[in-house]
Amino acid sequence: MSIHLQDALNHPTLAAADPVVRAGARAVARTQLRWIHSSEIIDIAPLLAGGELLLTGGEALALASEERRITYVRQLAERGVAAVAIETGAALPSLPSSMVAAAEAAGLPLIELRGVVPFVGVTQAINSMLVSDSVSQLRQADEASHAMAVELAHGGGLDRILAVLAGITHAEVTLTSLSGATLASAAPGQAEGAETDLAALGPQEQAHLIHIDVPIRGILAAQLMLRVPAAEDENLARTAGNRSVDILALALLQRMSPGLKEVAGAALLRAVDSGSQIWRLQQLASAAGIPAAAPLVAVVVRSNMLQQLRAPVEQLLSRGAQPSATYVDNAELLAVAVLRGDDPRESRRALLDGLRGLPGLADTVVALGPLAAGISEAPWSLSEARLSLELADALGQSPAGPKDQPSPVIDAEAFAVERLAVGSLDADQRRKFVRQQLGALLDHDAHRNSRLLGTLATWLDSGCNTAQAARELHVERQSMHQRLQRIFELCGGDPRGTGRLAALHVAARLAQLR
Repeated sequence: MSIHLQDALNHPTLAAADPVVRAGARAVARTQLRWIHSSEIIDIAPLLAGGELLLTGGEALALASEERRITYVRQLAERGVAAVAIETGAALPSLPSSMVAAAEAAGLPLIELRGVVPFVGVTQAINSMLVSDSVSQLRQADEASHAMAVELAHGGGLDRILAVLAGITHAEVTLTSLSGATLASAAPGQAEGAETDLAALGPQEQAHLIHIDVPIRGILAAQLMLRVPAAEDENLARTAGNRSVDILALALLQRMSPGLKEVAGAALLRAVDSGSQIWRLQQLASAAGIPAAAPLVAVVVRSNMLQQLRAPVEQLLSRGAQPSATYVDNAELLAVAVLRGDDPRESRRALLDGLRGLPGLADTVVALGPLAAGISEAPWSLSEARLSLELADALGQSPAGPKDQPSPVIDAEAFAVERLAVGSLDADQRRKFVRQQLGALLDHDAHRNSRLLGTLATWLDSGCNTAQAARELHVERQSMHQRLQRIFELCGGDPRGTGRLAALHVAARLAQLR
C-alpha cells in the first residue's frame, strides 16, 4: 500500500511535532512519499531524486536572505520533492510569508513543525515502512523492464515499448527529443466507464508529471515524461521509468543514427576547452556539422542544476536553425553556437536576449563570449567568457539586463576594457596606471569616506550624460553637478573635449576591480 504525505503527518513520531500545513494543502492527501530525508543544507535540491519529504530544523534558513529562501523553495519544487517540513522555534519563530507564497505558487506542500521531535526517529520509523513498499515497486519495475526488453528484441518500435511501460504504470508516457519534438508516446488502456473528467479538475488533481533524462553514451539524448493520474502509484512510475532508461537508449540507437554529431560535438567542446591545435578543432567541427569558418560564440553555464538547464539551453541554441554543440563537465555546461553569417552581431544579441529569458536561473551564472571568426578562435571566446565571469565576481556585480534589471547572464563585451587590461597588464601595472590618472580622487575617497570614484564611473559609462547618471545614482541634478565639479578639480579639469577622457574612463573601470 502506498504511503502518502498525510499518513506521515499522522504517524505518532511526526504528529508529536504538531505539524501545520502552511502551503499546498490541497496536495497533502494525494502526495505520495518515496523517502524521508533530513538536512540543514540549503543547496540540497540537486542531491535529491524527487518524492522526498524533507525535514529541516530551519537554522540555516533563519540566516539566509529572503531571496535565498524563495530560491530554496523553488528548487525543491522543481526537483519534484513531495514536501518540506520546517521546524520553528527560537532561531526561526515562524515561516516567512515569502516562502509560504512561493510554495503555494509552486504547489509544494510547506509544513510548519511547531514542536521539537528527533528527526532520526521519524526517518527510521517511516522509512522502514517505505522500504517494504519499495520492494514491491522494484519487482514490478523489473517486470516492466524485462517486458520492454523482450519487445525490443522482437523488433518492437518505440511506441510499442512505451506501451508496455504505460500499461504497468497506468500513466501516459511520452519520449521527446531535446528540442521538444515527440519521438513516441503511449497511453494506458482504460476500462469502459472509468474515464475521469479531467476538465473538471485543477492541474494538481489531474496528474503528477515525472521527467527522466535518457542519455546515450553519456550524452543526454531524450527525455521521458510520465503523466501519472492522481489515483495511481507515483513511486512505481518513477522507479519503472528509471529502470527503462537503458532499454529506451538501445531503442533510440536502433531508430536513429549512432549520434556521430552529438559525440563529435562533445569531443569538440573538450578540445576547445583544452586548447587543442587548429587542425584538430577543424576536424571535429566538420564531424559535428559546424562549418570551420563560420562566425560563432562560446557559452559557459555554471549551476548546480545543469541537467535541468541543458535541455532549454540546447533548445535555445537550435532555435535559429544554426549548428551548435554542448558538453557538461563537472559544474559547467559549455557550448559553441554558430551565428548567422549575414549579421553575426545581431544574431549574437538575439542569443544574449534568449539566454536572459531562460527560466530557472537561480544560483546560476551564464557568460556569453565575444564573437569568434571561426572554430580556430573558439578557445579564445571560451576563455574570455570564463574571464568575464571572474571579472563580474571581482566587481561584486552582474551587468544589468533589459530595463536595467540585474541579470545572471554576463556579456563578455560589457567587460571588454577589463579583459584587455587583465590580459595585457599585470596587477602592478594596472595599479600604477590607476594611481597616475585618479590618485588624488582615490585619496579623497579614502580620507573623506566619499564615493566620488563610483560617481565618475557612472557618469563616464553613461556617455557623460549628467542627467542619466543622476538618475542611476538616485541624486538630484544639482548635487550631481556639485560632485562632478569636485571630481574635475581632483582630476585636473573637465576631461570632455580632451584626450584624457578615454584614459580616465579606463582607469575608473580598472579601479573598481579587486
